Amino acid sequence: MTGLTLPTFFKMQAQAAGVATKARSCIVLYTWGGMSHLESFDPKPEGPSATRGEFGAIPTATPGMQFCEHLPLLAKHSEKLAVVRSVHHGQGGHQGGMYVTLTGHNPEGGLKAKSRKSWPSLPAMISRFHDPHANTPGAVRLPYSMYDNGTLMAGEYGGWLGSDYDPILMRTPGGEEYAGVTRYTDRELNLKLHLDSGRLRDRRALLEELDHRLGKSQAYDQLDRFRQMAADMLLGSPVRDAYDLEQEDPRVRAMYGDHICGQSLLLSRRLIEAGVPVVQALCSAGDLAGGGGDNWDTHRGHFAKMKDRLLPLFDHSVSALLTDLEQRGLLDETLVVFLTDFGRTPKINNNGGRDHHPGVYSVAFAGGGIRGGQVYGASDPSGTEPLSGACSPADLHATVFKAMGIDHHSRLTDQQGRPFPICEGEPLALF
Repeated sequence: MTGLTLPTFFKMQAQAAGVATKARSCIVLYTWGGMSHLESFDPKPEGPSATRGEFGAIPTATPGMQFCEHLPLLAKHSEKLAVVRSVHHGQGGHQGGMYVTLTGHNPEGGLKAKSRKSWPSLPAMISRFHDPHANTPGAVRLPYSMYDNGTLMAGEYGGWLGSDYDPILMRTPGGEEYAGVTRYTDRELNLKLHLDSGRLRDRRALLEELDHRLGKSQAYDQLDRFRQMAADMLLGSPVRDAYDLEQEDPRVRAMYGDHICGQSLLLSRRLIEAGVPVVQALCSAGDLAGGGGDNWDTHRGHFAKMKDRLLPLFDHSVSALLTDLEQRGLLDETLVVFLTDFGRTPKINNNGGRDHHPGVYSVAFAGGGIRGGQVYGASDPSGTEPLSGACSPADLHATVFKAMGIDHHSRLTDQQGRPFPICEGEPLALF
């Protein structure tokens, strides 16, 4: 018994009593741009020569489960992973694909990034049901907003839940610089301002006095909420300490990798330890630019980008996160969810790339009560469409809700009092 971590002990207690455990926190890993299922979790080494690509497949720690040869570290973690190879939807563009993935609903009409008519994102919805610690945001996203060729994309916000549930955007304070971020219009919260606490309190008091004299509008109240939260975190909060990656063991920082993806995943772990219920981290860097940026939208030079940069970075960082969570006794109580816009086409285009393919793609889950070492569903031999176990983003959301102890049949009202069911899917049999 003395060798058990406290979370493992509580889990065994609950199992002995016949009580289902539930995750206390969630990390959403988003591979922005559309990660190829064929070069990650669903390789087709025996597939048609015109579609199988340049990479081979390797065995994992789970008999019968294979990953792409450029994910050797994750292959060792397969006993922690539930891989779903049969997800599909009908949205072929980044805007629609990201929206249906993060909200569980197809877009209706025009999509405006911060519209209160949009569906809430998955992190926003989780935060609605999980209270954060004091002076701690309910949901955080890292390290920047998603843009498609300079246009801010819908789907990452609180939607009809209201601005109180917009996930706080934070700039990751470490790792290689990421391209293009300075021209983005969404403001990231930077907690490394090195402001003296006395000066900050004086500024806050002066601003509150001016606010009192001038009065406030509803829009200003929304802005003020975020300003107050930022001030609270700067003055004293577990989040402020979590944000300081320089306090982390240098060996752990190195394990994650000195790049924006790795340091964002490290910050994600530190934030959930600080009491943030859900963190969304992008495992890519750069704007979407027709495959020209450092992201998973690989319309050109697909295989070189995947081999030289994208897959090694992803393999290194995510393996470090899973190792770190396990060693700290946090994996059982932390749900890790792998999401992406869509997969990539089996057919290789004339630019040596793969194009958008929502017809079938792969995601994965780890921790949080999910049974690892399993594959759910299958794609056909060419990776074109589901062969068995076809499921939708709504089913993925229902699975997350179940793991987080949220009734997926729950109904909530929007700001006009209209009732909505939070989910249109059913949980997958992964538990």
